Amino acid sequence: MSNKIILPRIMQVGAGARQEIPNILTSLNCKRPLIITDKVMVDLGYIHDIETLLSNHMIYSDVFDDTVPEPTISSIMEGVNMVREGEYDSIIAIGGGSPIDSAKAISILGKHSGSMRDYKFPRIVDEAGLPIIAVPTTAGTGSEVTKFTIITDEENDEKMLCLGLGFMPVAALVDYELTLSLPPRITADTGIDALTHAMEGYVSQKANPYSDTQVLAAMSLIGPNLRRAYHDGQDKEAREAMMLGSTLAGIGFSNASVALVHGMSRPIGAFFHVPHGLSNAMLLPSVTAFSIEAAPERYATCARTMGVADQNDTDDQANQKLLDELYALNDELKVPTLSQYGIDKTLYDSLLDEMATQALNSGSPGNNPRVPSKEEIVEIYKNLWK
Repeated sequence: MSNKIILPRIMQVGAGARQEIPNILTSLNCKRPLIITDKVMVDLGYIHDIETLLSNHMIYSDVFDDTVPEPTISSIMEGVNMVREGEYDSIIAIGGGSPIDSAKAISILGKHSGSMRDYKFPRIVDEAGLPIIAVPTTAGTGSEVTKFTIITDEENDEKMLCLGLGFMPVAALVDYELTLSLPPRITADTGIDALTHAMEGYVSQKANPYSDTQVLAAMSLIGPNLRRAYHDGQDKEAREAMMLGSTLAGIGFSNASVALVHGMSRPIGAFFHVPHGLSNAMLLPSVTAFSIEAAPERYATCARTMGVADQNDTDDQANQKLLDELYALNDELKVPTLSQYGIDKTLYDSLLDEMATQALNSGSPGNNPRVPSKEEIVEIYKNLWK
């Protein structure tokens, strides 16, 4: 059996990779980019630096900086209209997963007709939008190397999964120096997000030999370095390891799949506006505990690769150490409970059935090593509160 592997056409990895933007635009014969980002990147001066870099090469750009965390249909429409009314030939997406996800949606909708709802799964979007150069500034989502984007439909609080070759950036510039300014909270949430991608990519029913090599390498980088990056944001060695680990995890799960954590995470984010990485972190220990019995050897390999178990441990011992580590990691990185985050329990309980339905409809739970029923998903949601 063969597996289709989809990657960006160009990848530039390492310190200073962002300096290659003009050369990559030239190689793509693009001269009029739209920069898609957020206000934080503007305030940090990153966008000014990129604009200066471009103008020094006689490339002139405009900026759309109104992307928001957990992008919605309405939040991307100004950018879509800029593309439809302008003469842009490319997009430079700079920021965390939300600006890059926004850019992917804007690239497709700006070039083609229809609304974002027309492009959600199960439709596979293989038509090309404007070429995207993705420059991640967090070590978490891996969106720079994935064929996915997530956009929330505000009318029904549904996080729509959209996927296909059309959402894959043409180029990914993976520059860990852009993560040195990240605060501990974002470092933690995005780091556990990357760890979740790696673990789910490995235990997924769609895992394959290629994706395995990527996610195992990712876990070996993330496991020993997440705490270091959280406690010392200027630890360049840890930051570089986390950035590369995040990208490898993205490549891995994009060419396999995510599973139950992501399926259950999206409704929490949509209904309660919990950032994606944080809701993944909340769920990862509980979902792992639910799933281990269906893939004990694979989860034990995760534990050994992360460095929390050794070769002398039995699979059962390794898996217990893995669970202990996931709970300890959430504790040390101060991942809040649902209650601590401020979610109203009465509202939460009233939405359990709808959240479980949305989780199943996303398709991700079907990739889990232990495929849950709707009732089991509801039970995990209930236990998550406890």
